[in-house]
Amino acid sequence: MSGCLQSICVVAAVSLIAVAQMHGEQVPLSYAKNFTIEDFDTHKLMTVRNAWRGADRLSFRYGLVPRDSEAPDLPEDVAVIPVPVERMSILETVYLAHVQALDLYDCLVGMAHLDYASDKKAIEQVKNGYTKAIQPGATLDIESLLLLRSDLILTSAMGDPQFDAHPALQRAKQPVVVTAGYMEAHPLGRAEWIKFTAAFFGKEREAATIFDRVAARYHELEERVKGVVTRPKVLANAPFGGVWHVPGGQSFTAKAIADAGGEYVFAEDDSTGGVPKDFESVFFSAADADIWIHPGAARSLAELMDRDARFAKFKAVQNRKVFNNTLRMSEVGGNDTWERGVLHPEEVLADLIAIFHPELLPGHQFVYYERLR
Repeated sequence: MSGCLQSICVVAAVSLIAVAQMHGEQVPLSYAKNFTIEDFDTHKLMTVRNAWRGADRLSFRYGLVPRDSEAPDLPEDVAVIPVPVERMSILETVYLAHVQALDLYDCLVGMAHLDYASDKKAIEQVKNGYTKAIQPGATLDIESLLLLRSDLILTSAMGDPQFDAHPALQRAKQPVVVTAGYMEAHPLGRAEWIKFTAAFFGKEREAATIFDRVAARYHELEERVKGVVTRPKVLANAPFGGVWHVPGGQSFTAKAIADAGGEYVFAEDDSTGGVPKDFESVFFSAADADIWIHPGAARSLAELMDRDARFAKFKAVQNRKVFNNTLRMSEVGGNDTWERGVLHPEEVLADLIAIFHPELLPGHQFVYYERLR
């Protein structure tokens, strides 16, 4: 081999090694679209995209480096998180489903929004002082959070500087990680975020096992519905402050309604988030809906009527087919639909099928939904 050719081969080999170092082995994901995990010899690279509406061109990157190893040379935009994490704080209660499923209670040192929590053990840990209550939102107390010496702070964002916590935490050099599970369009996409959390604790296998079981049951239930001929027309949500935010036609709620054999009244809308509408436009489209789900905080028809007497004109109210996901409420007012229900969409789906097509699941015991009487 000539010296020139040999040099070319050496350069090519070095280039291949460099490319391999730039791109690790991609961890396969089935439904989640807003995060990726790449495995490298020295670390894991986690990338979060689409963290809020309009943030599709912005990404957050995190390098998970074993705490007994020297951190590799990573790009400046990659925040290094030593793993496995030993002390975690959470700024939203949705992560409590992961805490429970992966048994991370010992690591939970801080928690915001106690009044929205449903997990009994987490609530008890705050009461006995093991887990500290964190003041959320715009009143976030950075100094108190610093005292917790967290290795990881999980939060989500809206793209609103007045409410988002991550900019202030980044300035304080805190190990804050922005997640985007709520932006997923498929219920199983939201559930798959357990793999994201698990990576910080070395519990990837446990998370994969949990998710595979959830997905298998979800698909089994889907199959039961595929043969239905008649699909009830379904309305969702209720007005608040004069505005009726209905789920977009491409949202996870719309997807769950379709998978349960329902016909969502705003299915043609192409939004993945909430769509603001006035009462009149919703009435025009949904007054004849067969079933109404998620009517705000109401747990009885009388309570619903107290909020607005015009609800009596809806067919679903007249036929007493109004259902709310308020069956699992905690003593402090938390709703387990937004904790366990996010990780277990197969349980939510089963409830919805039992509402839309009770003949398909005879004897079903509701987990999250109750009928307003």
